[in-house]
Amino acid sequence: DWAYNIIKKVGNYGEIYDKYMGDGSSEGIGIPRAGTANALWTNGGLMYSPPFR
Repeated sequence: DWAYNIIKKVGNYGEIYDKYMGDGSSEGIGIPRAGTANALWTNGGLMYSPPFR
């Protein structure tokens, strides 16, 4: 329940990154995730979260 509530309030990794760091960020930082270490593990990046049990 705690993980669901956190993700519901602040968003998942992709949503948080896009909001504060990505091309659509209000701060205008514009750091892309695609093709960098910030991409998800399934897309060649280093971001991986083991399953919670």
